[in-house]
Amino acid sequence: MFSTAQPIYPVRAIREIEDQLVPSAKPPLMERAGRAAAEDAVRLILDRPGAILIACGPGNNGGDGFVMARQLTQAGREVVVAFAAVPERLPAEAAKAHADYLAAGGTIVSDLPAAPASGWALVVDALFGIGLARPIEGRYAGWIDTLNAQPAPRMALDVPSGLDADTGQPLGTTFRATHTTTFIALKPGLLTNDGPDYCGEISVQRLDIEAPAWVPVRGQAIRPALFRAHLRPRARNTHKGNHGDAGILGGNTGMVGAALLAGRAALWLGTGRVYVGLLDEHGPSVDCSQPELMLRRAHALPERLSALAVGPGLGTQPAAEGLLAAALGRPVPLVLDADALNLIGTDVALQSALAAREAPSVLTPHPAEAARMLGCDTACVQGDRLHATLEIARRHRALVVLKGCGSIVATPDERWFINGTGHPGMATAGMGDVLTGLVVGLLAQGWPAESALLAAVHLHGAAADRLAREGIGPVGLTASETIDAARGVFNGWLIEAQRDPRITPPQRPIR
Repeated sequence: MFSTAQPIYPVRAIREIEDQLVPSAKPPLMERAGRAAAEDAVRLILDRPGAILIACGPGNNGGDGFVMARQLTQAGREVVVAFAAVPERLPAEAAKAHADYLAAGGTIVSDLPAAPASGWALVVDALFGIGLARPIEGRYAGWIDTLNAQPAPRMALDVPSGLDADTGQPLGTTFRATHTTTFIALKPGLLTNDGPDYCGEISVQRLDIEAPAWVPVRGQAIRPALFRAHLRPRARNTHKGNHGDAGILGGNTGMVGAALLAGRAALWLGTGRVYVGLLDEHGPSVDCSQPELMLRRAHALPERLSALAVGPGLGTQPAAEGLLAAALGRPVPLVLDADALNLIGTDVALQSALAAREAPSVLTPHPAEAARMLGCDTACVQGDRLHATLEIARRHRALVVLKGCGSIVATPDERWFINGTGHPGMATAGMGDVLTGLVVGLLAQGWPAESALLAAVHLHGAAADRLAREGIGPVGLTASETIDAARGVFNGWLIEAQRDPRITPPQRPIR
């Protein structure tokens, strides 16, 4: 559970690693990549007889495919290689892989053959890999369409051809893999945006390369190892005052439920006291489903809070703007979501107040809110989610999570993380409010802001995953249901952490 978080590198960093290693690597990197891909293929089709089809392109990704084909041929598998380019125009290392495959008795066809009567055991995309920066057209687009139509497992080498390895954007016709073997390290486009829909199951083959030894790590996949040090059991001699006071500010007319969801999430994650300040003048004075929450009018939230969240159901009226401005001046960790972000996106004074804060600020936009903050449209944000998240963090000197498929967390010093938990059933009303409550709950309990955000994002998705495994969702999952599941997953982490000798003893009271 607490395995080391995997590094993620954009294409330029992978190229930098390759440039340093290719001249002296023994065995060569292409040989290692093709061999690793062949080993993954063997594991994938152990119980599937029949021929393997490998479509090789005109560059080094094709060279990886030739090495893979040679390895599988020498292992006794029937292999068919489709290759339409001119061998003499291959890069040097790929040309050698092509020649070695032929010397091992392999054969090549110049177009995709019809599938055998029993179907292919496996089809492999070794066409373009990570270097592609334009849409695939013509012959290769037709090949990809044909490969995608095969009922066999579909394996991509490094990245599905047609998918931008940095952004997860499909560049026109794109191979849709059931399995992707990627080399050296993860790439951001495999994990966010449309990447997960095109990559399927991902295998990282490091090729005996310790990437961080060559290029510093800026990106990582979120794992509990990143916040393990804060998963400490509580001392037995404790009381609610030792576990923080969280405030939730929002709940305007017709949107009270958003604030209540955030409050419930903070409470169920162990916050000592949770105060919910509602803008709706006719809002309830008690949450009958969760009477432990202390409901107030928005202006009556206590001055003494451990952390404050502003935004769930806030609205954008002048009263909401004034409350947000006051909250930005509070010297406590602050979580901003929903309409708080929309207000900041259009108000220079609020932007300046946010950037000037000394206490931690955490922003949790979805793509449309991020677009308003950046002065662009949603398509621009989704076109490069990592860049958008880093830019918001830089502008506002804040920790940011850009929600969506492969949520991205960025820090003001340009480190970043991508989350892999969660599923499409989370695309429903109230999920963002629950995330806000999880973040502010951990902040109120004294967690450092970065660890609180990473843990909350990972926990939010893990809770939904648990429910789906139990048959609750993915379709029809509600935000409320994830709150209970998040409590269960979090306590499971705490139990597991106590078994880990690297975890420190029980946490003493924070005040």
